[in-house]
Amino acid sequence: MLVKTILNSIERFKSFVFDTVHWETVKGVHSIIVSIRARANSRPECSQCGQKAPVYDTQRARSYEYVPLWGYKVFFRYAPRRVSCPVHGVRVERVPWAEGKEQMTTTYRTFLAGWAKRLSWLETAQVFRTSWDTVYRAVCFAVEYGLAHRDVNGVTGIGIDEIQVFVGHKYLTLVYQIDHHARRLLWCGPERSAKTLLRFFRKWGDERSAELKFISSDMWAPYLTVVHKKASQAIHILDRFHIMKKFGEAIDKIRRAEVKELKAKGQETVLEKTRWILLKNKENLTDKQTVRLKTLLDMNLKVAKAYLLRQDFLQFWEFTDPECAGRFLDEWVTRTLKTNLEPMKDVARMLRRHRELILNWFVPEPKISNGCVEGFNLKAKLTLRKAFGFRNINHIQVALYHTLGNLPTPPLTHRFCG
Repeated sequence: MLVKTILNSIERFKSFVFDTVHWETVKGVHSIIVSIRARANSRPECSQCGQKAPVYDTQRARSYEYVPLWGYKVFFRYAPRRVSCPVHGVRVERVPWAEGKEQMTTTYRTFLAGWAKRLSWLETAQVFRTSWDTVYRAVCFAVEYGLAHRDVNGVTGIGIDEIQVFVGHKYLTLVYQIDHHARRLLWCGPERSAKTLLRFFRKWGDERSAELKFISSDMWAPYLTVVHKKASQAIHILDRFHIMKKFGEAIDKIRRAEVKELKAKGQETVLEKTRWILLKNKENLTDKQTVRLKTLLDMNLKVAKAYLLRQDFLQFWEFTDPECAGRFLDEWVTRTLKTNLEPMKDVARMLRRHRELILNWFVPEPKISNGCVEGFNLKAKLTLRKAFGFRNINHIQVALYHTLGNLPTPPLTHRFCG
């Protein structure tokens, strides 16, 4: 079967035909060159408006890289015509296999972007013997197309969170759709400030913001302020994951302080290697850890009291009636504030301060949670670990949209990989 026969079965360009196929060395690499010519009497289209116009002249032949075949690089070669457009003047014609001055065909860019979801960008470049920047341009094309063609109507629930990027306190604010029928990254922006989240709502628009029914986030004050200002009609839910994370931080702080006290008394081995025993859920403990935990709880330790307070609070999430849950919460806070465990008292004050938003957990049915957001954040961090050249925030944003945005892809007439 001839290469032209294969190409005619997977790529059909109106008003153009595949001409000759030959070998040629391109930048030291043995490559397949596929010449393309315009059909006789066909009129070129203006690259600006798409209107057909008379030929003005013909330029020097250009090469456009295509999907490799059997490990060989493949290039389309075509001498573009210039058109005499009555509206835009003399312009290079529009060709269906590439855009503007791009040296890669649209098919090849989509092909590379598809593999860049499976591999790191560097690995994709190495496998297909191209450069990191070439893969980056391909992914940018896929993301730009996807963002322009995605459907964002009908979004009723969003989750707001942040991830740390680079060294130091550098963050990205991430906004996800968390509806039960669709979960994806909607937007990301640098830093975790009120201005950052305001940029999302301005881009999202007042009409779509008014359609939001549920918003889940952590207790970060700038997020709370912006959500109240821009989407006050939505039920704002403080996420269970972040609330329980505060408990873990308090227990660990008490444990560290008590280790110092015991060390001063020469009893430092009592709490040795107990951090994860105290922070894990009981059902995730090994048999050996369960026995060690029981030993700790039998001792009159501050950290044991804090652990029991957390275990007691877990009942809160099992309530179905908001009023009963509210009474339990108030009683737990009052009881905790009477202890001498200052980190746990800080948690109690936080719960009392955000009581109304915390009780919103019981309003939607089924429950709205940022649990899927945490899952997305794990994937986002994996994307960052696979960076291999993400030199700035823009690179990271493109990678996150590409990986987590569930974006539509440019239509192709053939699937080159599953």
